[in-house]
Amino acid sequence: MVNLNESFLSVVDSDTKSSILKAVAEHYEITPSQAYEEVTDPEAEHLLDYLVEPVRSATSLLMQRHGLRGW
Repeated sequence: MVNLNESFLSVVDSDTKSSILKAVAEHYEITPSQAYEEVTDPEAEHLLDYLVEPVRSATSLLMQRHGLRGW
């Protein structure tokens, strides 16, 4: 099964990927590398479930542009 979180993070530029992982890390008080491991785990929730506004809405729009919004 394809991990949509991992697929999405692989198609965005490195600054965007860093910003998203930093937002997850800050929200959960973990490191960005731990955030990456969490959101790309085979049992992970949808990436948007890990985010809060305004990063959540911005990420949702980017996911839609890349055809990776749905679960």
